[in-house]
Amino acid sequence: MAFVGQTTFFEACSLQEPAGGLIPRFFEFRAGGDADALLAGLREYVPHVVVVFRPEVVPEGLFGELAAVTLGFLSEPLPRGHRAHADLQRRLHELREVDVGNFDRVIAFDPLIAGAAAEVLSIWRSLPLPVADRFFAPVAPMGHPPRILFVGRSTRHREYLLAPAKLEHDLLHVAFGVSGTELVELLQRHDVAINLHNENYPSFENRVSMHLAAGHLVLSEVLDPEHGLEPGIDYLQIRSASDLRRALGVVTRFPRVHHRVRVRGRLKAEQFRASRVYPRLVADLIGDVDAFGSSRT
Repeated sequence: MAFVGQTTFFEACSLQEPAGGLIPRFFEFRAGGDADALLAGLREYVPHVVVVFRPEVVPEGLFGELAAVTLGFLSEPLPRGHRAHADLQRRLHELREVDVGNFDRVIAFDPLIAGAAAEVLSIWRSLPLPVADRFFAPVAPMGHPPRILFVGRSTRHREYLLAPAKLEHDLLHVAFGVSGTELVELLQRHDVAINLHNENYPSFENRVSMHLAAGHLVLSEVLDPEHGLEPGIDYLQIRSASDLRRALGVVTRFPRVHHRVRVRGRLKAEQFRASRVYPRLVADLIGDVDAFGSSRT
């Protein structure tokens, strides 16, 4: 099994160790990358299945003669109505660059984007981005004071929500460039994680499930879809800068007050574990293509 995508963002969503009969390998590739080198590497590896995160970055016709079942994984939010945020319109414009002939099937991280995606391609099914097994850890004792982390690029929306909390708390904001072992170690050194949307529109970020897997107490803006997570039970929901500031104030003064939420969130994270998700997904994928064929060129 081969995974293709930008390492910084998607290696954490892939299978990294053999599981369920799958032997994985990750291939770094991003928009404008060396497509010939990617194709040569895949042909040398001879995978039975290729999963591509952000399939719109694969050049037209590249997988036309690749002897593997190919699956595109849509990982970006898209418009849900006529008055969509400009950032979502931009992402839909980028999706229109996809060559549907490269892929046997396409799945989406969010079932609510299927309507917009249908302008370009057909969605086979939807599931959230999985979490690599290496990020899973037991719920460790909370530091006193707790160590607080936000991982994500800086946007106006995020900085507006983070600013009051940054003034009152020792909050580490990692804006870019962390992945692999460095990311695992970073998660291990922190107790509380914040999730904020890129802009003022709803979504479900895979960092939520990653932080839950690491045993963190997660404070997140409203998730839509929720993918089975329950606010107040698996994570704490915040709606404003003052909500975030108050929640951090409580957990700083009383580090164990939300221990049950951390435990429940960690248990719920098992549904995202890569070694459980991908063997089932691949079995369904191959069975579906065998049964119904493919329009792939």
